[in-house]
Amino acid sequence: MSTTPTDRLRALLEPLAAEAGLDLEEVKVAQAGSRRQVQIDVDAEGGVDLDAIAEFSRLVGQALDDSDVMGDAPYLLEVGSPGVERPLTLPRHWSRAEGRLVKVKLADGGEIVARVLSADEDGALVEVQPVKGRGKAKERRLEYTEVAKARVQVEFNRKDDEKLLDEAEDLAADDTDDASDD
Repeated sequence: MSTTPTDRLRALLEPLAAEAGLDLEEVKVAQAGSRRQVQIDVDAEGGVDLDAIAEFSRLVGQALDDSDVMGDAPYLLEVGSPGVERPLTLPRHWSRAEGRLVKVKLADGGEIVARVLSADEDGALVEVQPVKGRGKAKERRLEYTEVAKARVQVEFNRKDDEKLLDEAEDLAADDTDDASDD
């Protein structure tokens, strides 16, 4: 059975990611001039911080240097996390997107924009947003088998975010008042 270089690379990296408490999301190898570019995306419950990415990058670099997976050709290693607008392809992606707005292309050709309320292994409970702001949002159970493609949407002016900012400002004001009482 023949495996691709990316498959061999993934087989090397999966145990390293699991040991570091990370999910190996994507592995890409592309030619960039005379060297290869290795791009690796990792994620974790609650997200990943720069320290975790830096440590994992160090482990990956050492593992690649110690193995023959990349051969003798030079390579450029890039380790990061999936972007904000990541595609939702696995149940864990949906769980991590709870509270976020997603754009879903349905297998039947339709399209919806919905907020993920909860997710499990078979599907997600979403709140479908009204078209052009008319009407009320409606809850819907969306089975993953109904989804052709889904992607998290970037929101700049979310109402809940404004409420959280107001609460944070109130807390900061309370802290300032407490400090001035000393």
